[in-house]
Amino acid sequence: MRENKEEYPCRLVDVSVGGGAFQSPEIVDEGERIVAYFDEIGRLEGRVTRRIEGGFAIEIQATQYKREKIAAQLTWLANRNLLGLPDDRRHERIVPKVRESVLKLPNGALLQCRVLDVSVSGASVAAAMRPELGTDVLLGRLRARVVRHHDQGIGLEFTDIQQPNALRRHFG
Repeated sequence: MRENKEEYPCRLVDVSVGGGAFQSPEIVDEGERIVAYFDEIGRLEGRVTRRIEGGFAIEIQATQYKREKIAAQLTWLANRNLLGLPDDRRHERIVPKVRESVLKLPNGALLQCRVLDVSVSGASVAAAMRPELGTDVLLGRLRARVVRHHDQGIGLEFTDIQQPNALRRHFG
């Protein structure tokens, strides 16, 4: 997603905790803010540092905590085939007992939804409408951001890691 909120496909060519190189048919401006989402890494955000043939490079802007999460995920991705590790998510996901919920959008609109699964870091939600990637929402009373679209709805990343007891209170 470009600074003007337009979204385009891209391909991650190379990545480290400090930056990434992307292939993209779009020509972007140096210094432009870019937000990209990748299934196995999550959200990468930064400013374009230079154009490269067929794309661009960014310097990742992230908190120390986010950099540590990226480093851990990159290490896991690099080693999973060598070690024969199964595909895994960061946190265990459960199917909640209470599945019906409401998404509150930034404009105050309420969207009925069904929680497909939930973990301490996020949720997968079936919904008729798919808010833009990067949209801040409330799932019930939990602050979250839309990080992916899928066949049934959206993937959410909670703003804060949730305590398991809090999730039980929300979702049974």
